[in-house]
Amino acid sequence: MMTPNELIAALMWMIFIGAGALYVGLAGSEVKYIRLADGREQARVLPLLFRLLLPFVSNVAPWFRHKKVERHRQRLDARLISAGHEGLLNGEEFLSIQTLMFLVAVPMAFMLQPGLANVPFAKNYWWAIALLLVCLSLFYPLSWLRKTRDLRHRAIQKALPYVLDLMTLSVEAGLDFMTAMRKIIDRRAMDPLGEELLRVFQEIQVGKTRRQALRDLATRVDQPDLSSVSHALVQADELGVSLGTILRIMADQMRSKRFQRAEKLAHEAPVKMLGPLLLFIFPAVMAFLLGPIIVQAFNRAF
Repeated sequence: MMTPNELIAALMWMIFIGAGALYVGLAGSEVKYIRLADGREQARVLPLLFRLLLPFVSNVAPWFRHKKVERHRQRLDARLISAGHEGLLNGEEFLSIQTLMFLVAVPMAFMLQPGLANVPFAKNYWWAIALLLVCLSLFYPLSWLRKTRDLRHRAIQKALPYVLDLMTLSVEAGLDFMTAMRKIIDRRAMDPLGEELLRVFQEIQVGKTRRQALRDLATRVDQPDLSSVSHALVQADELGVSLGTILRIMADQMRSKRFQRAEKLAHEAPVKMLGPLLLFIFPAVMAFLLGPIIVQAFNRAF
């Protein structure tokens, strides 16, 4: 029979575990939104670990307001904006989350030692497992940011040729640049490129010049294809060249680049398939062919 102290301890553990499970469940179901240029909200998914640690960011954020980390913080701000998380997560919060992950991973690494003491192989290498856990806590946020940014850039790269074709047809049909952009934004499903075009449209409407809005677009997104299109439109505006001509040239270039990327991926496919072929398919075929022979030889020997 449990003593009163043991009963109180068990009850406290149950409350602690239940509260932790509830907190994780609430954080896992939480959806973050960013506000688009026209006031609409667009959902963004942050990793579960980020959502769990965000309420504690304010305790660590003052560490990263020093001028010594200002350049690194600004660089992270630019990458987060390029990844489409402006207004949702900034460089200071990102560094705070990275630090909190490290502060949580260090004690967890030392807590692994008693648990691995009874594992024959792991008990001698717990320090390596602990070091791996600490390194993952530092590099996981950066890996997530790079992956998110690359996915957004690929989506923009994929949609850009179609948008340029539509804009070319609209301008050549007699519409001005702003009207053509407005029609494209209204008739396409909202995607990363649509979000950026909407922001450019709203910025021009509130008084920013088209040249400056396009320059800001290139700087903000930092995607090579979109930057080249933006700079070409700026030059066309400065030199007085017809927008329809520039748009058709850029559309042809983007389409050619898309076909070149597809050919490159097709040529890389056999090389990428070589690893799985050697690791899985070839051993499976050999086991299928030589298996009966090995079994017969084993039966004759014994």
